[in-house]
Amino acid sequence: NAPVEQEAINVWIKAFSVLAAGLGLGVAALGGAIGMGNTAAATIAGTARNPGLGPKLMTTMFIALAMIEAQVIYALVIALIAL
Repeated sequence: NAPVEQEAINVWIKAFSVLAAGLGLGVAALGGAIGMGNTAAATIAGTARNPGLGPKLMTTMFIALAMIEAQVIYALVIALIAL
């Protein structure tokens, strides 16, 4: 009877691991999306104020977006490792 109980415990551990990985990745993606939205809004506002700086602001924005997206990718890798 003990092996059956141990198998049930292992199933629950696996289920909670998947749930935690999904929740963690969801929170990371939500934070990344909010950060990207704020970055894009600031870039658009800066370009509207000074159109001459548009290309420079765009370059800076893309670098910032890559850094923000890297955080989400790190969360994905950690979630996959946790499984």
